[in-house]
Amino acid sequence: MLTELSIQDFAIIDKLSITFNDGLTVLTGETGAGKSIIIDAVQLLAGGRGSVEFVRHGTSKAAIEGLFTLDSKDHKIYATGNYYGIDIQDGMVVLHRTITASGKSICRVNGKLVTLAILKEFGKNLIDVHSQHETQSLMNSENHIDLLDLFDEKKITKSKNEYTKLYNKLLSLKKRYKELSENEQEMTHRLDLLQFQINELEQAALVPNEDVELSEERNQLANFERIYTGLQDAYNALYGEQKGIDWLNKANQALQDNQDYDSFIAEKAEEMSNHYFLVEELMYDLRNYTDTLQYDPDRLNEIESRLNEINRLKKKYGTSVDEILEYMGKIEEEIEQITNKDSHLSKLAEQINEISQDAYLEAKQLHDLRKKASHSLKKDIQKELKGLYLEKASFSVAFNTKENPEQENFKEDVKLHKNGFDYIHFLISTNPGEPLKELNKTASGGELSRIMLALKKIFAQHQGVTSVIFDEVDTGVSGRVAQAIAEKIYQISNQSQVLCISHLPQVAAMSDTHKLIKKTEKNKRTFTEVVELSVNEKTDELGRMITGTKLTETAKKHATELLELASGYKNKI
Repeated sequence: MLTELSIQDFAIIDKLSITFNDGLTVLTGETGAGKSIIIDAVQLLAGGRGSVEFVRHGTSKAAIEGLFTLDSKDHKIYATGNYYGIDIQDGMVVLHRTITASGKSICRVNGKLVTLAILKEFGKNLIDVHSQHETQSLMNSENHIDLLDLFDEKKITKSKNEYTKLYNKLLSLKKRYKELSENEQEMTHRLDLLQFQINELEQAALVPNEDVELSEERNQLANFERIYTGLQDAYNALYGEQKGIDWLNKANQALQDNQDYDSFIAEKAEEMSNHYFLVEELMYDLRNYTDTLQYDPDRLNEIESRLNEINRLKKKYGTSVDEILEYMGKIEEEIEQITNKDSHLSKLAEQINEISQDAYLEAKQLHDLRKKASHSLKKDIQKELKGLYLEKASFSVAFNTKENPEQENFKEDVKLHKNGFDYIHFLISTNPGEPLKELNKTASGGELSRIMLALKKIFAQHQGVTSVIFDEVDTGVSGRVAQAIAEKIYQISNQSQVLCISHLPQVAAMSDTHKLIKKTEKNKRTFTEVVELSVNEKTDELGRMITGTKLTETAKKHATELLELASGYKNKI
C-alpha cells in the first residue's frame, strides 16, 4: 500500500507530507482546496504525463515521492524489479519523480535513475487510479479482452503465452516471405550490394581474432627497444659474479650448511632452495626469450597496413574481425536465399501454413477458456450490479470472430491478431426490454459509476495493485444508490488499500481514515494542508457535507446516524 506521500512545489502545494493507512481513506474538502491535485501527484508518480504547469509558480522544480509497502513476496513488482535490475528489500518500494520548470522529468525507483517508461511499469503494478476520465477508459471495448483474461489469469496466461510465441514466429515468417516475394527490382539491387560486400570480404581473407593478434605484435615491434633493454637489464642483474643469482646461491648455501643444527633453518633452507631454482629458471627464460627477439621494420609496416585495411572494414561491417566474419556468414546465407528465391518461398509458405495452423489451434483453446471465464464473469457482475440497485440490468460478454470457432481446420480468411481471433465487448442493458449495447452507449453518468465500481470490485482482487484510488467516481448519485456505492468502495478496500475523493457523506462515513483538505492563504500565496480528523471532527465534517453550508444540530444528528449505519455495516461483513 501507499504508506507515505511527499509533495513539494507542486501546483498550489508548497510542501506536504501525508501518511496513509490500510483500508479506506476518504479525502474531502471544498472545491479547489487541492484534493484532485494530490491525486494528480500520485498519477505522475505512477508514470502519468507531466507538464511544466504542475511546477509551483516561482520555483524551479516540483518533486513527488511515495513509499509503498508490500505484504506479499509474490507481488508482481518483484519480477519487475528483477527485470530492470532494481533491488527490492524489506518489502519497500520508493518511487520518485521530479519535474523541472523547463519540462524535464527525472524518475527514480529505490534511488536508481530510470526512464519514464520504466517508472510507469512500476506504477501500474502499485497504483490503480479511477477518475471520471479513467471510467471512460474502462468502458473502452479495446480493453475488455485484457480484463477478461485477467479475470481467469491463472488458466488463460499459460495458453496466451504459447499463442504469443507462435504468433510472433508467424509474423516473422510472413515478413520474410514478403521481403523475398515483393519488389523484384529492389531485391536485385539488394543482391548486387550483398555480392559486392562478399567479394570485398573474401578478398580481405580475414582470419578469426586476427585484429587482436596483429595489435599485440605491432605493440611489441613499436616498443622493441624498451622491451629488449628491459629484458637485458633484468637478466644482467641476475647473472654473473656478485649479481643477484650469485648472492641467492650464497644465501642458499649458508642455510644448507647449517640445516642440521636447527629445525627452523632446515625448513627455510628447503624454501630457499626452491626459490633459488625458480629464479634460476626465470633467468634462463629471460635469456632465451631475448634471443628470439628481432626487430623487423618491414614487418611493422606490413602490420600497420593490414590493420588499416581491417579498420576500414570495421567501419562498414562490425567492431571486430569476429563480428565481420559473423556478418559475412549472414550475407552468404541471404545471397543463397535470394539466388534460390523460389525454393525458399516454397519452404516459407509451408512453414507459414504449419505455424498458422498451430497458432489457430492455440487461439481456439484461448477462445474456449475465455468463453468459460465469460460465464463466470457474467454471474459475478450481475451479483455486483444487483447490490448497486441495478438489479434489472443485464450484462453479457460478446465474442466476435472471423471464423466459426467450432471449426478446427485452419482457413486463410481467419484474421489472427496478438490476442488470438477474439474481439470482445462488454454489453449491458440497464432497463428491461432494452437490447444489450456497449457500455458507453447505454448508461447514464450515475449508471456508469456503478457499472465501473462493479467491474472494479470484480477485478481488484485479480490485478494485484497495492492502492486503488477513486477520484469523484460517485458524481451524479444520491440516496440509496450513494449508500450502495459507499458499501461497494468499502468492500474493495478489504482487498487493497483505497484512497477516495468524495463529496458524498455516505462514502465519507464509511472511511477508516478521514482526511480533510484545506486551502489557506499566507502572504498573498495559496497553500494546501491535510488534516486527519478525529471522531468528533469527522462528525462535524459529515454534517457540513450534508447541509452544504452552516453546520446545524440536525445535520450533526444525521451525521452521527450515518456513522452508526456505517459501523453496523462494517461489523456485518
